[in-house]
Amino acid sequence: RSVGSKTLSAVLRSLEERGRPVTCVIYTLLLSWAAGVAHEHGLPSVLYWIQPATVFAIYYHYYHGYDGLIASHRQDPLFPVNLPGLPPFRIRDLPSFLRITSPDDPYVILIEMFQEAFDVLDSEETRSTARVLANTFDELESDVLVATGKIKLIPIGPTVPSALLEGTKDARGTGSTGTDLFKPDEKQYMEWLDSKPEKSVVYVSFGSLAMIKKRQAEEILRGLKESGRPYLWVLRKENRSEVAEVEEEGGMVVEWCSQVRVLSHPAVGCFVTHCGWNSTVESIACGVPTVTTPQWSDQSTNAWLVELWGTGVRGELDGEGVLEGAELSRCLETVMGEGERGKEIRRRAEMWKEKALGAVGEDEEGGELPNEEQL
Repeated sequence: RSVGSKTLSAVLRSLEERGRPVTCVIYTLLLSWAAGVAHEHGLPSVLYWIQPATVFAIYYHYYHGYDGLIASHRQDPLFPVNLPGLPPFRIRDLPSFLRITSPDDPYVILIEMFQEAFDVLDSEETRSTARVLANTFDELESDVLVATGKIKLIPIGPTVPSALLEGTKDARGTGSTGTDLFKPDEKQYMEWLDSKPEKSVVYVSFGSLAMIKKRQAEEILRGLKESGRPYLWVLRKENRSEVAEVEEEGGMVVEWCSQVRVLSHPAVGCFVTHCGWNSTVESIACGVPTVTTPQWSDQSTNAWLVELWGTGVRGELDGEGVLEGAELSRCLETVMGEGERGKEIRRRAEMWKEKALGAVGEDEEGGELPNEEQL
């Protein structure tokens, strides 16, 4: 904090001396001290919230009088929680950090750091001008955007790679759609997708942080084989050591891939995801239904939202926190099968795709950046 504050202050002074003064400081959740530096320089500051507005509202109410209610029922996953301006949740639908029961949990410190961010928004110097930029769009969370008191939430999403917004063909091209955290696998997975029928492939990826246990990997493989559908599975080298042998009959396994390129491909019919917010937003913008298997942080709330929006289903975990193969197969059949629920899920996925692209001006007339004047 001390080093960061001094460094940021020096940068602000340097830019002003060079005739390029900063007019606003935008910071993220764990860097709330940046707001204080901005205030010292007479500059406004804005928090950039990288999770859904619903999660922001949950934390807001937790730190404004509802911490006791949630804390007293943390061990009851089905306990109903009613927060102002929000639909009813169950404890299991809340961010995992609010469900921590042990003081020795390493993530307890995050609750304190999040508290600091909300204290900054409530502070005297920002109370009347508190602004938060959120990676969402009006139609997706319209009611929630006004559920946080005097704090003004400004939707600027969906923030997805520009190639997706420039056209499906470009998004599926040979180039990258942005910065990849890991080097994409050299396997020709896009050519493999080209060989598959429309909406037939199951894409499986649990993001950049989640480590899959041996039994979970085995159950995923079992469920994919039982479904009988072709699959593209992102399984990093670290995870493969947990599995004696990964069979690729009927599917392809890669260590990493460009996710938006894959989701944009017409052969992809379902995304099995940990439900991180970036992945959720990308699936919405690409119109791909999801099977969600939330692990931690905001993912349980995101999975709840997916079912609220009708674009996917949540896989129920067993007592060990594992998504069993039979459950995965059932979920895939629900989403990709010919039943009425599957048809409705796919219809709503297409509907939200159009709304998401419309929010960033992807229409015949060429729209403008949403909330440009507010921003």
